[in-house]
Amino acid sequence: MESVRQQKVNKLLQKELAEIFRSEAKNLFGGAFITVTTVRVSPDLSSAKVYISIMATKDKAEIFKLVLSQTFAIRKRLGIIVGKQLRIVPELQFFLDDSLDYAMKIEELLKK
Repeated sequence: MESVRQQKVNKLLQKELAEIFRSEAKNLFGGAFITVTTVRVSPDLSSAKVYISIMATKDKAEIFKLVLSQTFAIRKRLGIIVGKQLRIVPELQFFLDDSLDYAMKIEELLKK
């Protein structure tokens, strides 16, 4: 069960990370469309699991590797943005959220 504080931090991180990915997509990620689907913060607010969905690209694995290699820079940028609101900027762990791809595949199968 998440506390109210965790839920607020989840929403804040999701909003700010989405803005970082939107603004830096052209420079860092080759113009890929990356959305932040979910953020889950640990109870002590020291780490966050970030689930991202990658669209408008052929090689999702390559873009995901780029995101993983830029984790430090993303966290640093996030720290600049939310530094006044959070005492500690959580360590970020990125995971690929493929639920949209799965839903599209199921929809295609149901059409047949």
